[in-house]
Amino acid sequence: MMNDNSPIVLVVDDELQIRRFLRTGFELNGFVVHEATTGAEAIRSATLQPMDAILVDLGLPDMDGAEVVERIRSWSTVPIIVLSVRAAEAEKVRLLELGADDYVVKPFGMAELLARVRGLLRRQMRAVSGEPTVRVGPLTIDLAARAVLLNDRRLALTPKEYRLLQVLAQHVGNVVTHQHLLKEVWGSVHVHDTHYLRIFVRKLRQKIEPDPDSPRILVTELGVGYRLAQPADGEAGWAATAVEKTTP
Repeated sequence: MMNDNSPIVLVVDDELQIRRFLRTGFELNGFVVHEATTGAEAIRSATLQPMDAILVDLGLPDMDGAEVVERIRSWSTVPIIVLSVRAAEAEKVRLLELGADDYVVKPFGMAELLARVRGLLRRQMRAVSGEPTVRVGPLTIDLAARAVLLNDRRLALTPKEYRLLQVLAQHVGNVVTHQHLLKEVWGSVHVHDTHYLRIFVRKLRQKIEPDPDSPRILVTELGVGYRLAQPADGEAGWAATAVEKTTP
């Protein structure tokens, strides 16, 4: 049921069928939906009314959706998700580098899209409120205390492992590109040294994943980067069978 506090999502797509599908799905889950069929209309709508999230298709009739992302991002921090049939890894990286927060390839399920939008809204709320704690299943990351706990037991992480997890936690639920992680953790001179990431992700998973061979917390986005997953609302059953490595 919608009310004055219902989040507002702007759907930017020139396909009527897609807009109807998204409107129905979001409205059934308590969102207010605004629509735009062109890039110019989207930019105008985002300028005139504050939005809580924007979904942008790349194939718009008047401009590429990438331009919409770039122009809105130049003055707004609103969460933006790109929707596209273009599945190329290079295209995903390009859009994320331009300022998109997430990238969903068509066709997609409404449940997955809702989970990603809600994750972005939670991240935005944490940024506004300064919320210092991130929880993903059995993992708790206290950014203020620089403490990481698995099933309430504190883990011993190296400085680089913690920094990697910290950057992912600051974007929880959303993909972070290889280049961004390398720049933030190792510096600009190492933005192409992806083997660093593979090694440290493997070590980090040994410490934070209940089952490192089937990671559910630190998830790979093939060819693009990594995502600190956030379980869908109401998801249960996070296993806690692995032996955690803890501080003395």
